[in-house]
Amino acid sequence: MEIIANTTDFYLDMETAVAIGKFDGIHIGHRRLLEEILEKKKEGLCACVFTFDPAPAVLFGWSDGRELTTREEKYLLFERMGVDMLIEFPMNPQTAAIPPETFVEEILAERMQTRFVASGNDLSFGAKGAGTPGLLKKMAPELGFQVRVIDKVCLDGRQISSTYVRSCVEKGQMELAKRLLGMPYFAAGTVVPGHQLGRTLGFPTLNLIPPKSKLLPPNGVYYSQVRCHGKLYHAISNVGYKPTVTKEQVLGIESYLYDFNENAYGESVEVHLLKFRRPEKRFDSVEELRRQLQEDVEAGAGFAGIPLQR
Repeated sequence: MEIIANTTDFYLDMETAVAIGKFDGIHIGHRRLLEEILEKKKEGLCACVFTFDPAPAVLFGWSDGRELTTREEKYLLFERMGVDMLIEFPMNPQTAAIPPETFVEEILAERMQTRFVASGNDLSFGAKGAGTPGLLKKMAPELGFQVRVIDKVCLDGRQISSTYVRSCVEKGQMELAKRLLGMPYFAAGTVVPGHQLGRTLGFPTLNLIPPKSKLLPPNGVYYSQVRCHGKLYHAISNVGYKPTVTKEQVLGIESYLYDFNENAYGESVEVHLLKFRRPEKRFDSVEELRRQLQEDVEAGAGFAGIPLQR
């Protein structure tokens, strides 16, 4: 996947099918948009995602900046789905003031050679957010592209949105979040060294420190799966600060993987959080922590339906 970022000076030499949006979380509503442009690859068009960086809500202070999917996670998901190109259009006071008609004509039609656009029915762009799907449809015939506007996707009678997914994650409702996303909520990153206490206690773990911008569920222990070395392992993960082990206020994810005994330091991994088990707590002794870890590991094996080797 080709990525164009941090510049407004670009010109594409191929015709494109474009999905426009924020794509925070890449939930099943977003996937419906992406399916439209991926289908157009059969007609020889380049499947292109166009998004703004940062999102307008962040630029104008309407959001705290915490993301359901980090930039690196979006790259991973878009490429895995088959997107050919991602444009992260810089959002600043100057670009935010571009008249919507100018955006459509000069950026979409001229610079991107757009032949097809997919958008949600709530899309807004250009100065004061005045650009709408209606404007796209009005300008499309003269500029030589088609427009498909996708209605909100609903689940159990409720519209799916990034706000809805965010609420689920903040409440630790990981099973509902999975239904909204079409896959488990996950954090991706590089394995870093920990305090090695888990290994001493007989439960070696992989440690991941997500960026501060990553939205994490409530601190606690979760049934999980971890993708490492291209394979998906059943696991149990702790989200939090590990208060029994350290006073450092570093929020991380520590995962014990079943049937895994490889060196993974420096490796890229994904931690998929499936279901909340219990809150994080501080134990009075390392032995008390060890007993709780044993219970958690046994419960995780039961949740995954795998035999626990002793």
